[in-house]
Amino acid sequence: MNFLLKVLITGLIAYLLQLYVLSGVHIDDIKTAALFALILAILNVIVKPVLVILTIPVTIFTLGLFLLVINAFMILTADYFLDGVKIDGFWWAFLFSILLSIGSSILYSLVGGKKDS
Repeated sequence: MNFLLKVLITGLIAYLLQLYVLSGVHIDDIKTAALFALILAILNVIVKPVLVILTIPVTIFTLGLFLLVINAFMILTADYFLDGVKIDGFWWAFLFSILLSIGSSILYSLVGGKKDS
């Protein structure tokens, strides 16, 4: 249930960000945003850990800031797999990933999601 709540919140925040904040991110409708969040969650479980392990030296050298680049890459990869989502470039994906993380965290804490132990 927690997973489904996180996916729905991420989809809602993604849709609201593209609607009101970011002109370089285009999502067709709320259903596409929810599907985008689901694909992003799957990529974060399967692909992201491999990328984090492969880029440990760069991540250490940049004091962890390279993880933001990996997050942007995950956003662009999810965009590639979904036709209803269009992100205009890396920097839009970079900004989108930062705002999506912040917005999802805030809304999830307001909804009262329980922390996983």
